Amino acid sequence: MLEEYVFAGFGGQGIMTIGQFIAYAGMIQGYDTAWIPSYGPESRGGTANCNVVISDDAIGSPHTHRPNGVIVMNAPSFDKFEPAMREGGVLVVNTNLSTQKSERTDIRTIYLPCADIALEVGNAIVASIVALGAFNGLKKVVTDENMEKAIQWKLPDQRKDLVELNVRAYYAGKKQVE
Repeated sequence: MLEEYVFAGFGGQGIMTIGQFIAYAGMIQGYDTAWIPSYGPESRGGTANCNVVISDDAIGSPHTHRPNGVIVMNAPSFDKFEPAMREGGVLVVNTNLSTQKSERTDIRTIYLPCADIALEVGNAIVASIVALGAFNGLKKVVTDENMEKAIQWKLPDQRKDLVELNVRAYYAGKKQVE
């Protein structure tokens, strides 16, 4: 098994965090994982994306040019990464900031108002976690239990009060694709 993902959006949307969540969940599950960030010129408001590779074999490089899974949280990210996807991949699109529709018939595309769903859960800041829940609900690479452990592990001590909110957002996203 070799899973190659790109998660992308504006800086400050939690893109790096969701990449780390799924990479850590993969590690907990016993897979080899790699995560590498890519930031635009600004840390908040600029473009940001990360590559995540999860494999049951050794990983040669954390970079991917033909991902089989993509989350796009804004329109520029859709324009950049949707065309690069591998046939058979899964694309999750945040419709709150991206109105584009994929014309590809060789990938599975899910359109979700991630910020709206996050608000229903309790805070728009977890919109990317909603997207991650939908994404993993479709890909099914890591278990929900391991994702919960990764969320607990990744959030720093001063943010442990956000674990429950993140877990609720994850399941709210997953529910959208069940």
